Amino acid sequence: MAEPTGAERDAGPESGLEPESGPARDAEAVSKFVESFAAQLVEAGMQRMPARVFAALLSSDSGTMTSVELGEQLRISPAAVSGAVRHLAQQHMVAREREPGSRRERYRVHSNQWYEALTSREAVIKRWEYALREGVDSLGGDTPAGRRLAETLAFFEFVDDEIARMMDRWRVHREERFGGG
Repeated sequence: MAEPTGAERDAGPESGLEPESGPARDAEAVSKFVESFAAQLVEAGMQRMPARVFAALLSSDSGTMTSVELGEQLRISPAAVSGAVRHLAQQHMVAREREPGSRRERYRVHSNQWYEALTSREAVIKRWEYALREGVDSLGGDTPAGRRLAETLAFFEFVDDEIARMMDRWRVHREERFGGG
């Protein structure tokens, strides 16, 4: 009998492999979902490797995986995992956690990752609004370019306000539907 791989030794619901206890997972079905959802994220503008890593984390029961687990499940190099995680962490879509008593890191996708990712965009929108205001002031609000910038500014102010209200509604909806946490 062949020696099990690291992922097989540590197989759990999050690995996509059949765990020793708990519900069996169809590794092929998990892989198909990960690649399909990652393709949708890529189509929406996310880079390919971060999309695959994010989809793998999202589909794991625990929401956490190590670099080794991600590499084995996705058949990618440690460098690819590292780059993808770095990108996802910058976007506030995953967090790094140190395993207690170990130098090994686990990567976690939070249950509110979409909320975190969207609210982190607020700072970007605010910077754009500031730059657009400066542009309107510089070009003059009565010039064609100034009017175009003013309309763009109004759009981002509208979006910023709507996102804030939507996120408030989401918090209430989430609490009602899923409880605290």
